[in-house]
Amino acid sequence: MVLAPIVIFCYNRADHLQKVVESLLVNDEASDSDLIIYSDGAKEGSDDSPIIQVRNYIRTISGFASIKIVEQQRNIGLAKSIVGGVTEVVNQYGKIIVLEDDTVISPFFLRFMNEALDRFEDNDDVACICAYLYPIKKELPEIFFIYGADCAVWATWKNQWQIYEPDGQKILDKIVADKSAWRFDFDGSYPYVAMLEDQIAGRNNSWAIRWYGSAFINNKLTLYPGKSLSYNIGWDNSGTNCEAVDTYNVELCMEPISIPKDIHPQHNQEAYLAFKQFFLSLNNWSYFKLSRKRFKRWIKYCFTNK
Repeated sequence: MVLAPIVIFCYNRADHLQKVVESLLVNDEASDSDLIIYSDGAKEGSDDSPIIQVRNYIRTISGFASIKIVEQQRNIGLAKSIVGGVTEVVNQYGKIIVLEDDTVISPFFLRFMNEALDRFEDNDDVACICAYLYPIKKELPEIFFIYGADCAVWATWKNQWQIYEPDGQKILDKIVADKSAWRFDFDGSYPYVAMLEDQIAGRNNSWAIRWYGSAFINNKLTLYPGKSLSYNIGWDNSGTNCEAVDTYNVELCMEPISIPKDIHPQHNQEAYLAFKQFFLSLNNWSYFKLSRKRFKRWIKYCFTNK
């Protein structure tokens, strides 16, 4: 089995990044894996000392088969960094394992990700491998599949990344045409359509909603572990796109997760409903809080000729 390259996208949190790298090095496969680090530049007019700290640290990293550092001279933002970096790496290696600078991983993370990448490489139904599982109380299978793609510590292949659609409007048009907005929003439990609309309108620049949408409209699946192999340490208000919150905290799985030999990729409705119940438990939004115009449009997306 050829190990996939590990790619870390980082910005200005050297302390978080160090914890991520340290957790990677506990994995047996780390020493045989190539590590590629994309370091974004400082925003214009901002203090560049955190960027300097990050770059001083990444030059000290060792313990991997090889280490490549890509430093941006200016700030290009997370979306451009990830889309460009992932495209570059999969074009060279054919596959990729993606982390950001705020995710600690299990000692068995690389084993799981590489086994999954190897196992489903030739299965066109599977677009993404995810290592994070929400803190769901319901016991789920050791591994399962759900339609769409994920952005929380993930992996993919070159042929699957090629379905990524940068034009959010095209994704939304397809969702509307298919009358699938309700399913896209996990039965109305999370405002993914609204997030996509915001991306189209320029209110956010989320690559992740477009990756999810791209896989969703192509009926692709994401493989999840039944227990989380990653833990986000960035919900401490230190991140550019994160506020302080403990809602997503999970207990890190500290044992191997096996992929059954006889499993066939198919959407797991029980897991989908468990995700839905978790989203509903957040109680941090409501479609009724949307503007009147946007709420009417959402109703049309979800229920007209459903």
